[in-house]
Amino acid sequence: MTAGAPYLRLAAKLRLSPPNRFVHRHNLLAMKTFRFALAALCALVPLISSRAQEEKPPVHLAIIGLSHDHAYGFLPLLKDRKDVVLVGIVETNTDLIQRYGRRFHLAPSLFFPSIEAMLAKTNVQAAAAFGSVFEHRKVVEECAPHHIDVMMEKPMAVNMKHARAIEAAAKKGGIQIVVNYETTWYPGNHAAYDLAQSHQLGDLRKIVVHDGHPGPKEIGCSTNFLNWLTDPVLNGGGAIVDFGCYGADLITWFMHGEAPTSVFAVTQQIKPDVYPKVDDEATIVLTYPKAQAIIQASWNWPFNRKDMEVYGKTGYVFVPKGDELRVRKAGQDQDHEETPAPLAEPNADPLSYLIAVTRGEIKPSGLSSMAINLTAMEILDAARESARTGRRINLPQGGQK
Repeated sequence: MTAGAPYLRLAAKLRLSPPNRFVHRHNLLAMKTFRFALAALCALVPLISSRAQEEKPPVHLAIIGLSHDHAYGFLPLLKDRKDVVLVGIVETNTDLIQRYGRRFHLAPSLFFPSIEAMLAKTNVQAAAAFGSVFEHRKVVEECAPHHIDVMMEKPMAVNMKHARAIEAAAKKGGIQIVVNYETTWYPGNHAAYDLAQSHQLGDLRKIVVHDGHPGPKEIGCSTNFLNWLTDPVLNGGGAIVDFGCYGADLITWFMHGEAPTSVFAVTQQIKPDVYPKVDDEATIVLTYPKAQAIIQASWNWPFNRKDMEVYGKTGYVFVPKGDELRVRKAGQDQDHEETPAPLAEPNADPLSYLIAVTRGEIKPSGLSSMAINLTAMEILDAARESARTGRRINLPQGGQK
């Protein structure tokens, strides 16, 4: 329905019954004037609506923690944006404060020692957490009573207990939770999902997800990041968590949120001299009633990779890069390459997504949602237990029990 529809309905109700020629001419002139004004109004209403949309006040954003190196990629997204303003950063590490302050020209007045101190001087509507995974629960529990929506870097929590606490705090405070994965913003993953969900590949039979790199120390992660990333308490594990979470998230999304019936995992410490406290290699096998999925997570690969293979009964799709597809369907003799369309706003990047969520324009769904990530956390918990015991872990029907 167009913006001027109510006025058109009003015009349709007007009927002229002139008693004489003069009145008739008068009414015709009035009708022409009315129609001209109506046309101008109909053209103006969408412009007014568009202008109102543009003039929405910016979302007040806080960043909580800077020890996660992903903050280096997030802060540049704020540049030249008029729909968001950074009002505070919670950080106590002087090295991080100075380093980020110099690199991104951040005023000292932006930094606060705690969430409480920040809220005493600012009006925060949304928060992006860039601390350890262990801290996610505390961030949500402190933000929820103030109705501050929270986005955290993957995974949602260090274990299912923390994930449930996050869920409870979010529901009590009426806030939205967004879990940010780099792979969420890959057009190729969404195009592959659309192929699978539209049944162009037939019933799903196997999904294989590869995520990893040569190792966080080897690729030059900062010391502040490594201090907790390689800690079994603060990160929940090594490669099995750091990269296993990507596959758990993607596979659960493809499986409509369904939990696997069983989880079996193997981990190794190929470089115990580099990572003495956590695993650096992990393989996780998920079983579903009529499908299997394999998650390969590694800190030992020669090159960085985040790719996926999806096999159906009648076809398959590979996502070798975030913006590439290789597809083969029934009746085709060979693969053919496709370039997926770029993702549209607000689904193109995490900042735009968080702004739309905070404004109430969308609710977190799919890869970013709490529901999908609760199941992903259940998979990771079972994977760690399987690796510890050497046993296959059977999950209760329906999952998340």
